[in-house]
Amino acid sequence: MLAYRNFLLRFDAAFLLIASTGGMTVDIAGSFLARGPEALLLNGVPGAAIGFIEAHGLAFILGVMLWRAGSSLHVVGAAVHLLLGTANLLFWQFFILTGTLAAGYMTAGLHGFFVLAHLVAFNAVRWEVAAR
Repeated sequence: MLAYRNFLLRFDAAFLLIASTGGMTVDIAGSFLARGPEALLLNGVPGAAIGFIEAHGLAFILGVMLWRAGSSLHVVGAAVHLLLGTANLLFWQFFILTGTLAAGYMTAGLHGFFVLAHLVAFNAVRWEVAAR
């Protein structure tokens, strides 16, 4: 089970690092260069992107943390993906308006997967500790 938990933390970290880098690239292009799918929403109001850039920056930082994490951070991983996935669903209209539904389906699905996978890993840690 230890190998699974380590793989999960690294796989999750890689997802967060890649997705947040892509998201931040799109955020910057849309807000400052008026290019890409977010240009429609952010052109002329670059300050509107502050929340996007902060969210993707924090996801990147959490990716770095999970890359170097121990088993105790499975709860953090589940909480992070619960927040990010819920935000994706609550603001689904964003994916529709920007024409990025494929990215929305992929990221929302992976967030759901990681919530469940981290909860399974966390419960495995609890059972191992209880068995000792």
